[in-house]
Amino acid sequence: MSDSRSPDTQPSASNCEVIEGLNLLNRGSINRMDWTKVQKISNISHPRYIYFLRPMTSNPDVLIIGAGPSGLVTALWLATHGISIRIIDKAKADVSTSRALAIQARTLELYRQLDIAEEVVANGHKVRATNIWSEGTYRGHIPIGDIGTGLTPYPFIHIFSQDQHERLLENRLASFGVHVERGLEFIGFTENDSSITARLKSTDHENDIETCEAAFIVGCDGPHSTVRHAAGIDYDGATYSHTFFVADIEGAGPTFNGEAHVSFNESEFMLLFPYDDDHRARISGAIDDETAERKGTDISFEDIAPQIKRSFKMQIDKMNWFSTYRSHHRVAASFAKGRVFLVGDAAHIHSPVGGQGMNTGIGDAINLAWKLSAVVKKQAGLSLLQSYETERRAFALQLVSTTDKGFNAAISQSFLARTVRTHVVPYIAPLLAKIEYVRHYVFRRVSQIMLGYPHSSLSTGSAGYVHGGSRMPWAVAGDIDNFETLKSITWQVHVYGIAKSELTEWCQSRKIPLHVFPWHGQYEAVGLMADAAYLIRPDTYVAVAEPSGDSQIFDQYCEDIGLRWV
Repeated sequence: MSDSRSPDTQPSASNCEVIEGLNLLNRGSINRMDWTKVQKISNISHPRYIYFLRPMTSNPDVLIIGAGPSGLVTALWLATHGISIRIIDKAKADVSTSRALAIQARTLELYRQLDIAEEVVANGHKVRATNIWSEGTYRGHIPIGDIGTGLTPYPFIHIFSQDQHERLLENRLASFGVHVERGLEFIGFTENDSSITARLKSTDHENDIETCEAAFIVGCDGPHSTVRHAAGIDYDGATYSHTFFVADIEGAGPTFNGEAHVSFNESEFMLLFPYDDDHRARISGAIDDETAERKGTDISFEDIAPQIKRSFKMQIDKMNWFSTYRSHHRVAASFAKGRVFLVGDAAHIHSPVGGQGMNTGIGDAINLAWKLSAVVKKQAGLSLLQSYETERRAFALQLVSTTDKGFNAAISQSFLARTVRTHVVPYIAPLLAKIEYVRHYVFRRVSQIMLGYPHSSLSTGSAGYVHGGSRMPWAVAGDIDNFETLKSITWQVHVYGIAKSELTEWCQSRKIPLHVFPWHGQYEAVGLMADAAYLIRPDTYVAVAEPSGDSQIFDQYCEDIGLRWV
């Protein structure tokens, strides 16, 4: 199930699209071409990303509705495995505003598999510190830097604007011969035992309706999802009473220093994230009740700019984008129905506390995509797809609950909440941030590296402190980084110490990569057990942790979940 196919396993191709390079595509007809010739023609330094791809078709294996980050990642993950896909979006152009900003460490870890993590890091901004203000007075400084050192290859808080993010994803998807079809709207579907047929309408011509037959539909079309409505899935939850704003600004002053700033006032809070080191930033926050009641839906940037300037002692030179909104906390009653799946905001939405929304949607996309790939390739039965809802909806419910509590504390107008925000947090937070345990505790949760699936049907066993369903811990022993092998999107086995001969034979017979790492104290430090065998899923979570190092349990596991290796 590796994405690095050997030359003798490559299929011959006819009318297929072949990558000439990361950004060049040869769309000519090909009668027959072997893998060696493809590599020679491509002149590419990353051969694992060269595939025989099926041409874009009106009848794909997977139809993806919505081309935001979650839809694009779903498409890119599937394209990486040569799955026939089609991705549409009713918007005629991609976004030109920043919207979501934070790229969490877990997302960057998974982006290594798509070979885009370093590009995201190089073109974004690392937040070095957070500064606390209260009622227009500077109160404290919390160094962040590499707050998660030792936990992940990406131990920092990273800012990468959504418009840049989507362009990067869409360009990489285009290098696989897949292009977003814009101005095309999903309006409904019919389903049978073996396929699902969507009805699509041009946004330019009301009567221009086409059908698209696929094996599966993935709805990545946001909180007002037409896919969710068509599937008849409820979206339970509520809307916060407060009105919020978000703006991209340029200016000068002490807050334009490349660091984050948060202002806790008695009547509202504001949060500023930098785009660079000197003059560009995103600012968001709650609008005070008096302004909201007086202006209603006609709130402009000029209505709140004076308060922003007072709170952060800043000069605003230019406003590039401004919007107001009401925040929601909702979770779909189901993330799947038949051959329809919901991903990202179509499945769950919550307050913007902690920068979790987009990252959670990307996590949904990756969790679902590797399972769809396995089913389409007949390496697993349809029952594997049931684990998508089990794993991701449980996390969404937990996330909504957690962010809801944090959000209510931040916007509460009670005397206690206002006192804590204004007179306690600004002084206590910098002191707590000096304690490594506290820093790591916060980082693990915000970065999503603590997310696991211990109660999933795909998780079993325990070896050391690592359980089935855990994220494989990151460890560097000397010059050996155990995450390097995880760049390949494939099932694989890790042994830290000595691998048993029968395990080696088992992996060889099934063409499952086996990676053996000489035992080192660093592995024990992160919770791994010497000589144990860890079967790892394509999304780098541990499926089976077997302390004995034997392989017998792997066969039983595959039988239980209906997994077939070819």
